[in-house]
Amino acid sequence: MRCGVDEAGKGPVIGPMVAACVRADETALPSGINDSKQVTPTKRESIAQTLVADPSIEIGLGIITVEEIDDPETDMNSLTVRGQVRAINAVVNEADEVVVDAGDVSAERFGNRIVDGVSTPVTVVSEHRADETYPLVAAASIVAKVERDRRIETLKAEYADFGDLGSGYPSDPNTRSFLETYIATHGDVPACARRSWATCDDLLAAASQSGLSDFD
Repeated sequence: MRCGVDEAGKGPVIGPMVAACVRADETALPSGINDSKQVTPTKRESIAQTLVADPSIEIGLGIITVEEIDDPETDMNSLTVRGQVRAINAVVNEADEVVVDAGDVSAERFGNRIVDGVSTPVTVVSEHRADETYPLVAAASIVAKVERDRRIETLKAEYADFGDLGSGYPSDPNTRSFLETYIATHGDVPACARRSWATCDDLLAAASQSGLSDFD
């Protein structure tokens, strides 16, 4: 059997990174499968629900927490490997072929690290932009994106008092405004934020400067 693996949420300043592994016969996949960035949110939700509901399709998730991301002893390439390995190990069988979207400039090195982490002997195909070539990897990208979005919606409800959390990406004005409001209230970033990201440093520094100006 073949597995496809991808992740979502490398770049956001808020929330976890989510990796997904989809193990299935490609003929079982629903229509409309594509790289998650090329599929509308509504279509992504529909496809993910169809995948989860099909008993012939197995789905594994690998969640990389904010605390893991902020660990100074690790790096994003290693975390991507860790997330994908967790997702693979949740569903893989011996002798499966596992196709991964390489999260390293060296696809070969990334693939070797996946092999080292997987708990059972498998064949690994590691390619850049595999979600554009392999339907199972595209399916995994959709599952990962939908799961991360679901977790962001939960955080939005949890932190509703501080405004719209937005998408969680540094370029999102709503996300930046949310962080600024939270920092103004608490003097620090929320637990859901990746405090090791430069965005948090910048906003904390700006808040500190603003506070100092009050005494000028």
